[in-house]
Order: sequence, then C-alpha cells, then structure tokens
Amino acid sequence: MNFTAVLFYVFAGILILAGLRVITARNPVHAALFLVLSFASAAALWMLLRAEFLAIALILVYVGAVMVLFLFVVMMLDINIDKLRQGFWTHLPVAAIVGVTIVLEMAMVIFHTFRADRLPAANTVKDVSSIKGFAEQIFVQHVLAFEIAAVILVVALVAAVALTLRGRKDAKRQIPGLQVKVKAADRVRLVSMPAVKDIPAAIDATPNANSANPTANPK
Repeated sequence: MNFTAVLFYVFAGILILAGLRVITARNPVHAALFLVLSFASAAALWMLLRAEFLAIALILVYVGAVMVLFLFVVMMLDINIDKLRQGFWTHLPVAAIVGVTIVLEMAMVIFHTFRADRLPAANTVKDVSSIKGFAEQIFVQHVLAFEIAAVILVVALVAAVALTLRGRKDAKRQIPGLQVKVKAADRVRLVSMPAVKDIPAAIDATPNANSANPTANPK
C-alpha cells in the first residue's frame, strides 16, 4: 500500500466520522462545525484525485460561504433543541432503512459505472486540464441542471432570510402605520396632582419626641 492509498483511507475515515457527528451532535453549531470538517476531508479526497478546482471550490464556496450562512441561520433562529430531538429514537429505524437504501443505490451506480469493461481506453482521454474538462461538463453538457441548481440555492437563501425575520417574542420592532395614525392625546396624558401633601402623623410625632428629651444621644 503506497502513501496515496494511506491518505485516502485516513481522509475517508475522517469524512465518515464527521458525517456521523453531523447527524448525532446535540448542538446545531457543533453539527455545522463537523460539517466543515467533512467538507475539508472531501476536498482532500478531491486533491488526491487530481481535481484541484473541485477541491478549491469546495473550500471557498461551501466552507467559506455556505457554512457561514448555515451558522448565521442557526444562530438567528430560535430553535428549541429539546423539542426537535423528541422522538429521535422512534424514527431511527425508518431513517436507518432509508440510509441503507441510499448507500446501496450509490454503490450500484458506482460499481456499474466504473467496471473494467466500461472504462475508456487510455488513448481516448482528452489531454486537457481538470478545470477545462469540468467547465465543458457544466456549461456545455449539463448547463440546464446547473441553472436549476442555482435557482434552488437562491430560493433557499431567500427562505433562510425570511425565517430569520419571523415574529419572535423577545424581539421589539416599530410599526410605522400605527405611528402615523397616533394622535396627540394618545402620546401625552395630563395628570392633576395636588401641590401640597399632608405630612403623616407618624412623621410629626418624631421631632416632638426628640425635643421632649434633650439629653438623648443624637446618634
């Protein structure tokens, strides 16, 4: 086993463990940080496959921008963690079945795609850089899917911002419509109070008691 294979197994193991911690962490901020670790491990795997552009895009776009948005939304939303985690173990069997099904489907697709009789010959591979080949695949053959993904991301961004602006109990805000309709009588209330108040009898008795006993200690 060469050094590249060792690095592959190391980064793949870190990626699997980080992915598991994303769905098992109790704190959503910790889950987002584990997702950052999984993105970094995936970028390392892309580097081992000599797909430098994908690795750099994964770090700059997802770790540098998308994860910042995730943390912003998680910190701005008033999420009740205990309420969300209720019934976690109840739905675990269904989630495990769905996860195993997805893994089997991905394995079938990968094994079917990378069979020895389906791999292209060495002389049929274009002598182009990974960036140029990626651009040809995205902007020529799969441009419609790329545009649909961009629209979905924009909708998700707008939805995240809209969720942060929902009504919260501890938030204070002004309503301009009600401020314009207010009248002077609603802003100021005049209260009539007497100018002189009667001194209570208990206060009047105190100085008389002191004057009756001049030898008392003033302290």
